[in-house]
Amino acid sequence: MASTMTNLDLLQSRTLADLVQQEILRLIKAGEIAAGAKLNELTFVQLLRVSRAPIREAFRALEAAGLVKLEKNRGVFVREISGDEARELYQLRAILDETAGRYLAPRISDTEIIELQGWLTRLEAAAATGQVGDYFPLNIAFHDRIVEMTGNITLLEFYRRAIDRMHLLRRQSFSAPGGSNPSRQEHRAIVAALESRDPDLAAAILRKHVENGYQRFLDINT
Repeated sequence: MASTMTNLDLLQSRTLADLVQQEILRLIKAGEIAAGAKLNELTFVQLLRVSRAPIREAFRALEAAGLVKLEKNRGVFVREISGDEARELYQLRAILDETAGRYLAPRISDTEIIELQGWLTRLEAAAATGQVGDYFPLNIAFHDRIVEMTGNITLLEFYRRAIDRMHLLRRQSFSAPGGSNPSRQEHRAIVAALESRDPDLAAAILRKHVENGYQRFLDINT
């Protein structure tokens, strides 16, 4: 029988470049590295106490993932998402969330519903602080958990790739005063739709949530 990997096993199975890549991605997700920012090799060498080789390998992997761009004679920059690409990302995200809702609703367990209700409680508590840094990571994790609950590994993989790119633009929607209020109301509707076990309803509610998110993004950026 195969044993479950421990956190230490997982850490040891990953290359140094993988760990560097994940740390840079974490900084992007946290908003500590903004879109358009230049990534300096020496800065990461000093910060992470590694050689330049894994830093460069991590940069190449991030470029392949569409998160950074390498400009000849200029360096490496976090990508800035154009208006057209933002629209395409939201369209893709809507399809993926709709698929997750349609698949999960008839299969979700009572235990998983209780878990999602717990997520709603944590999201409400984070919103009460008024700090996007508290709310934003929980919001991302809530949606990731819904897709994870489908058990569809391929769907989850494509979803996470899209979300990684959307980290370059999505914080803005929550930065405006009261920016999380509509999102939180929609989260409650999502959990209620999943609890109904109606696949069409869950798919429609999840898709509408993403479409509403895109409209909020446009309202702030146009």
